[in-house]
Amino acid sequence: MDTNLSETTEAAQCCYEFVNGSCLKVNRSNGLRFTMYIFLVLIILGTLIGNMLLIISILNFKQLHSPTNYLILSLATADFLLGCLVMPYSMVRSVETCWYLGHLFCKIHSSCDIMLSTVSILHLCFISVDRYYAVCDPLRYKRRMNFSSVKRMIIVSWVISAIFAFPLIFLELNLKGIEEFYSNHVACHGSCILIFSDKTGVVSSIISFYIPGVTMLCIYCKIYFTAMKQVRSINRVTVQISSIQGSEIKFSRNHERKAAKTLGLVIGVFLMCWSPFFICNTMDGFINYTTPPVLLDTLVWFGYLNSTFNPIIYGYFFSWFRKAVIIICSCKTFSPVSSRMNLICK
Repeated sequence: MDTNLSETTEAAQCCYEFVNGSCLKVNRSNGLRFTMYIFLVLIILGTLIGNMLLIISILNFKQLHSPTNYLILSLATADFLLGCLVMPYSMVRSVETCWYLGHLFCKIHSSCDIMLSTVSILHLCFISVDRYYAVCDPLRYKRRMNFSSVKRMIIVSWVISAIFAFPLIFLELNLKGIEEFYSNHVACHGSCILIFSDKTGVVSSIISFYIPGVTMLCIYCKIYFTAMKQVRSINRVTVQISSIQGSEIKFSRNHERKAAKTLGLVIGVFLMCWSPFFICNTMDGFINYTTPPVLLDTLVWFGYLNSTFNPIIYGYFFSWFRKAVIIICSCKTFSPVSSRMNLICK
């Protein structure tokens, strides 16, 4: 009988053992918890190191001080802050399945999570606008995408995200219409679960994901078809004046494949990381919140991975970034002339 009582107590372990209304804690073996910590720490370190290298590169080298790179700098800053201020606490919550940092910090954490994720997504959208003008309207690119316009894009991204995230959480607008359900079935000591009513779930997902996501998709499709049209036009002219038509056609096709691969990767990674969470977040209120908490938590981390991949997509594919990383890792940035080094790899 003592054994059965012990097993029942272990199965019903609480986050706060001596507090009434405490959340139940999911029991996991030490081996599983250790594995989860290692995996999530690697994701966090990858996010911090990749974005920090990108930040240092753009700030240190004067050759990289361009409007486009300032957009990338602001994106890297948002992703770095997400990895620094949000992901470590989310990691502990995910592994331990309890929140031990209090109700106020839970609200701050959730607000920063929404804000920085939205900032990152909006920056990706504005970077696609920058690429649109570069490819589709090159003659007016420098006039449209100058430091002043990029500064406005950066300010809009941060301000809109902050105005959206903090009131949403601190005024509990996400619980509008489901206050009783939340109080009776969700709220407990040791919990930091972010749920939305059916209406706020739709509105918040539209603002944070669907509008910038659809905008990115449409812009990159336009970029792709415009780039392919330009390549074919150049190829026709080149074929007429070249005696080595085969090599020129091959060169054109290689560029087409490269453009398709790059644009496909940008869209694919973004959608792969964020669409599962936002689709689930949109539908959860309409299916009576039957989505398993473990699944929701996993989808949140898939979204975080976009901040890990961003420096790879928008940095590692640039030859100047690869050269900047080599210089930074070799500690040559401490040289007085490092900021004037040539990073253009021909």
